[in-house]
Amino acid sequence: MDLFRAEYWHLNPDGKIECEVCPRACKLKDGQRGLCFVRQRIGSQMVLTTYGRSSGFCIDPVEKKPLNHFYPGSPILSFGTAGCNLSCKFCQNWDLAASKDFDRMTDKASPMAIAQAAKDHGCSSVALTYNDPVIFLEYGRDVARACHELGIKVVAVTNAYIWKQARKDFFSFIDAANVDLKAFTNDFYKTLTGGDLQTVLDTLVYLKQETNVWIELTTLIIPGENDSKKELTELSQWVVKELGPETPIHFSAFHPDFKMRGKSATSLDTLVAAREIALDQGLFYVYTGNVYYSPGDTTYCKSCGKPLIERDWYNLTFYRLDPNANCIYCGTKIAGRFASTHGHWGSKRRPIRV
Repeated sequence: MDLFRAEYWHLNPDGKIECEVCPRACKLKDGQRGLCFVRQRIGSQMVLTTYGRSSGFCIDPVEKKPLNHFYPGSPILSFGTAGCNLSCKFCQNWDLAASKDFDRMTDKASPMAIAQAAKDHGCSSVALTYNDPVIFLEYGRDVARACHELGIKVVAVTNAYIWKQARKDFFSFIDAANVDLKAFTNDFYKTLTGGDLQTVLDTLVYLKQETNVWIELTTLIIPGENDSKKELTELSQWVVKELGPETPIHFSAFHPDFKMRGKSATSLDTLVAAREIALDQGLFYVYTGNVYYSPGDTTYCKSCGKPLIERDWYNLTFYRLDPNANCIYCGTKIAGRFASTHGHWGSKRRPIRV
């Protein structure tokens, strides 16, 4: 496909183009790329080099995003491109996020082709995922428009590291987001991601106060880096205060990768402790990921405490909500986006061509 003229930039007095997508504000001479590597200056304009190009397409269970309160059991068509606007030393998808090898981008698809593929395969939603969709905003927007025309919802799996105007435009076409809240100290963000915490918190508050986007959070727990009781307590307290106690949060296990291969994997005990801290601070829906732990996969009623949705990894094994998403035992409404019945996709992963 031809190079796509990007938005969200301006020309500075010194002749450089300055990107307006995220706080990095990359300033580019002709031919230079931003840190994300996919937004490039060509002549007097900026182009999005990955428009219409993907690292692949796969149908997943929506719980894998992870989203446990967004049409449980339904299939979601997932795709991403390459590059990222953070430089996390612990990146679990570094082969895509840090990739400068565009030869791997073998799958090409128009926005409507993606939307039609989702409909043809019975997917209720499409996920912008694998690498961060903020950096391919224009492509994601056009995919979302095509999806919404066909009644397909759109999910973003994102680090939420984005500036105000781009943020407003990006989340205007998103139905649900899993936001990666990587830690709760700016030192962690600065040292291990190259970003800053406040931008992410500002984005989360914006989502809660200014949009109808369904929000779930994920924090990858890294031993010795963001797993202290103090930090997890403060994180949980902030979520309760700013986003509300019904905001689901997923604490996931770190596996040594990329530039932190010498770090130990997260133990189950550490994740269980993180979950207990969050519950003690008033969060109702706290999950564990990348480990097998039944209580951390289960959705409990916030009022009567009964298990309502039980999962075996990504497979729903028992479902106890009525058609209006109320607890069948006490009638309490469960926060989220639910259909009258749950999906039956199970845990399978199915790569497809678009």
